[in-house]
Formats: sequence, structure tokens, C-alpha cells
Amino acid sequence: MGLATLALALCWGCPPPPDLNANKSNSNQANANQPSGNQPGGSTSRQPSASGDVRFQAPAAWASEPSTSSMRVAQYRLPRAEGDAEDASLIVYYFGQGQGGSAQANLDRWIGQMQQPDGGSSKDKARTEKMTVNGLDVTLLDVSGTYTAEMTPGSGNQQNKPGSRMRAAVIETPKGAYFVKLVGLEKTIARWDGEFLSFIKSFEHK
Repeated sequence: MGLATLALALCWGCPPPPDLNANKSNSNQANANQPSGNQPGGSTSRQPSASGDVRFQAPAAWASEPSTSSMRVAQYRLPRAEGDAEDASLIVYYFGQGQGGSAQANLDRWIGQMQQPDGGSSKDKARTEKMTVNGLDVTLLDVSGTYTAEMTPGSGNQQNKPGSRMRAAVIETPKGAYFVKLVGLEKTIARWDGEFLSFIKSFEHK
């Protein structure tokens, strides 16, 4: 398994790094490894990507976190909904032009990280959608079940989180694909579903 593939399998259940409380809420720029802070109640910011030519805008209520890998353009913690035990996690990955695998390969891997309580096929229950955002081809994924991705890539130790939901996207740009993965408990993902779509629609290539 290559480095890019391992990175895409990074778990959402690992202990989160500390918030970037020192960032100013009105900051409009962030570098690739440490996006600007979007603390609850703060302002949104349009952030540059690792390659500097793709920008996106995250909701103010999403807490920006320091990236734990050079392949993570940005990562956010989404506050939990009432009744859920954990916050959700959204990560934006970029590996470079021609890197990271095809859209379908990533969709298949993500779907494979969800198991169905009745033993059925997650692929049969997963919903995919294609759309165009600011001239960019986007493939969306929505799948629920028990989240079973590895806690640490290559460790063999898997998550076991029933009642989870994943919203993901592959955004194809002239300089390579961006991979967005949001995972959390179902109520929390439902709470942020509209904002997730707005986030995806904010991607633009300059």
C-alpha cells in the first residue's frame, strides 16, 4: 500500500490535536500545513490549497486544527450534535498531480470502511452523485454503517463505531484531485450536511 493510499485511510477517531486558538478569526490566509482558525462564532476564511491555486471556504462553526501530515491541506473538528458522544472530523487531502488514485478507487476504499449491521453490502447502500463546481468535476459519497477504518494505517487495529456516517468527495482540478473525507456519528453528520455541501461548492481553481 502506497503512502498516498495510507494517508487517505487515516482515522477520525484518533485523539485530535489542540485547536489553533492563537489564529485570528479574520485571517484570510493559511499555509498548507496549518490552516487558519475557524473557531465557533468566528468568521469564515477562503483558504489556499497546498498547490496555492485551489481555494475553499469553511463554515465559521468548524474548528480548524493543525494538520498532522504534509498531505493534509486542512482539517476541521465539527461539533457534535446533542446525543452524540463525539465530534466529527473533516480532512482535505492533496497528494499532487496524478497522485492519490482514481475517484472510483477512493470511493470503493471509503465504502469498504463501512460495514452494515445486517451483513449486507455497503456498496449497494452507498449513494454517489456527480456534479460540477466552479468548473471542477466532483464526485460525492454518502454511506452509513459501522466505521471500521484502521486506527493507524498499517496497524491492523480497526475502529468499531456503529451508527456512523461518511460524507466524502473527490474534487478534480487541473493540478490533481483533492480528497475530502467527513466521518462522524449520524446525528452530527446530519446536522452539518448542508454546510458540508456548501463547503464542497466553495472549491474553486485560480
